[in-house]
Amino acid sequence: MSNLYLDLNVLQTVPSSNINRDDTGSPKTALYGGVTRARVSSQSWKRAIRQAFNAENPNTGIRTTTAPKLLADRLEALDSTLGADAAVKKAADIFNAAGISLNKDNETKALLLVSEGQLKKLAQYATDHEDLDKKELKKVLKGDQSLDLALFGRMVADNPELNVEAASQVAHAISTHEIVPEFDYFTALDDKQSQDTSGAAMLGTIEFDSSTLYRYANINMNELRDNIGTKAAIQGAAAFIKAFVLSMPTGKQNTFANKTLPNYVMVTVRRDTPVNLVSAFEEPVTSKNGYVAESVKRIEAEYQSTLQFVEAPTTNLVLSKYPSQAGEKVSDLSELVDKITEALSEAVSNENDHD
Repeated sequence: MSNLYLDLNVLQTVPSSNINRDDTGSPKTALYGGVTRARVSSQSWKRAIRQAFNAENPNTGIRTTTAPKLLADRLEALDSTLGADAAVKKAADIFNAAGISLNKDNETKALLLVSEGQLKKLAQYATDHEDLDKKELKKVLKGDQSLDLALFGRMVADNPELNVEAASQVAHAISTHEIVPEFDYFTALDDKQSQDTSGAAMLGTIEFDSSTLYRYANINMNELRDNIGTKAAIQGAAAFIKAFVLSMPTGKQNTFANKTLPNYVMVTVRRDTPVNLVSAFEEPVTSKNGYVAESVKRIEAEYQSTLQFVEAPTTNLVLSKYPSQAGEKVSDLSELVDKITEALSEAVSNENDHD
């Protein structure tokens, strides 16, 4: 199958917020184009996407150090004669045979992303076979991938043979403009303090900022197909678009209630290479009347300029309340997802016709 990529470009305004903090509690930032930008890490947004997947589909993968305990539970469920201690030992033997070392608490030494299907098949294989074959265990741990595992990949330092190549890349979101950090000084009163007592029972500060973020991600559809199959890959791409557009990290959300929706979405199907359009904002947007309208103009101009270097995409759809010269306008998210699904299905069908 020839190259097939999906690009997602989103502009999203976020009010006063601290959705992704650094080790000091401050909102993460980045220096780009010589000025400080608001930043939300790709790891933070990928977790929000995984949580969105889980809300729609309970078969989302499990990222944990306690995978041996989860496997032991499934071994016990399959074999009623197996006691708890024996199940724990058998689970440890399975992980050791697969080349994944455990600590003294029978936990993996690093977080491991596994799917429910992989855990069930490991338990079934170990129940049916007294001798554990490393090659067979590898097949189980590479098959039955959940969508998040197929998209975001897995690294197993102990045994690189169990690594899963990520089919998706998610960029750190950055503001299209310079930001200036602000601080909220807050106090809290004790409801039961005596009348002759004044002052706050607690006080502190929270750093925050507000921004119009540029968000970007892509999917290598061939890699996703190799991980989970053609039909699941197309369905997975549709699920990823929806989750990427609607999700948001939840840092300090109770404090700021900053859950917003995108102002602009462009989804592109390409044959040659993914294209991140962040260069549109290397020169920061400046304005006293909002940043979104100018950011939309910038991203569409950047898209047009990229056509000097790359092939025109086979499909380019835009969901926005602003006029668009870059792609075909769609009326809502459902239409966007449906049309992208149709475009991907057609691309795969055309490949099969030429095989």
